[in-house]
Amino acid sequence: MKRGPAGARRPGARGGPSSRRPRVRTVRARPAPPAGVPLLELAPGRERSVEHGHPWIFDGAVRESPRGLEPGATVAVVDAEGGFLAMAACNPASRILARVWSRKPESIDERWFERAVARALARRDPARLASPRAALRLVHAESDGLPGLVCDRYGDTLVLQFNSAGAERHRESLLSALLQATAPLGVRHAFERSDEDMRRLEGLPAAEPAPLAGQPAPQVAIDEQGLVFDVPIAAGQKTGFFLDQRDSRARVRSLAQGSRVLDVFCYTGGFSLAALAGHAARVTAIDASAAAIERLVAQAARTGVAAPRLDAQVADAFVALRELRNRGAQFDLIVLDPPKFAPTAATVPAAARAYKDVNLLALKLLAPGGRLFTFSCSGAVSADLFQKIVAGAAADAGLPVRLVARLGPAEDHPVLLSFPEGDYLKGLLCAVD
Repeated sequence: MKRGPAGARRPGARGGPSSRRPRVRTVRARPAPPAGVPLLELAPGRERSVEHGHPWIFDGAVRESPRGLEPGATVAVVDAEGGFLAMAACNPASRILARVWSRKPESIDERWFERAVARALARRDPARLASPRAALRLVHAESDGLPGLVCDRYGDTLVLQFNSAGAERHRESLLSALLQATAPLGVRHAFERSDEDMRRLEGLPAAEPAPLAGQPAPQVAIDEQGLVFDVPIAAGQKTGFFLDQRDSRARVRSLAQGSRVLDVFCYTGGFSLAALAGHAARVTAIDASAAAIERLVAQAARTGVAAPRLDAQVADAFVALRELRNRGAQFDLIVLDPPKFAPTAATVPAAARAYKDVNLLALKLLAPGGRLFTFSCSGAVSADLFQKIVAGAAADAGLPVRLVARLGPAEDHPVLLSFPEGDYLKGLLCAVD
């Protein structure tokens, strides 16, 4: 075979110029947006996060947004060429300018919400749904395709949060869809407990706790692994109970036998009662809320699992931990489930210091062979950062600490892989050799 001039390569030979095929970007054919719906046009190249399934569109990603829209109004999100991307709720008062409802060009109406609620319920455990004293999350906001809406079921009562402009605008349709879907399960009442801080970020007015349907009881009895908890529907934190910690409570119960247990930031004592039911030798429970401690003591008395094995204290957690350290107290199992130390990204540095301090104090109270359940519910603190914080506390304590398991929310709190912001609860089960 003839060769070309010295140093030349045959066309298409390995490494030759013609072997490098030009990159061809695949352009998807997009449908046209529905007629009569205001358009939210993204800047060039800013469509990728929407394509990849993220449900938020920030104001900086938009080239042109429609004017004069009321908060929560439905818009069709389009790329710079006018191709359809999603149907969304627009909120000019928020940095999150739009939250995606659907990736199809369809009407966002009562029937759409009925279908969306049905899809959310279909993801839940049928046996748990059927229980008359069921306690579970039915709708987990963006991760269930209903941005800003949280719905927890406690027996015959739904507790709802409308935490976005879109959810607020369609509250009647959402409430109707939820009551209709859960009526066959024995649900008769609904109560609102919207999150004040989240509504403030959305530019929405605070919503006072109030009945939405029927006459909900002030508290509702629920069953968790044979333990009956009285959930304060009209008061307390979140929607009345920390449903996301169900699996971790079960794990504490399984490990508690014969142990000296310390439950810090105990609230109404979910972990404490689980430990007592698991035959802990003694449980020390600490919370700054006198009302929460009072409820814990009353529930412990009713369950019959406490007797003299419960020491419930109203105290600042950091102060109480230092006092226990100074007394030389030791525990075999410690639970740290603090409130949200980092509500925003700007507060992460201060939160990191607080998480390190509380974990360092707890580690110094662990007996040899002891276990630490430690959690962060701050969405702005990543799982990686949280593990590094706890590792730093272990190093400062001078202890050989092993990571036994990573912990997270119960399965009725799903997390979209395309929406890491929804992965707010992270936990570590650690052991000291």
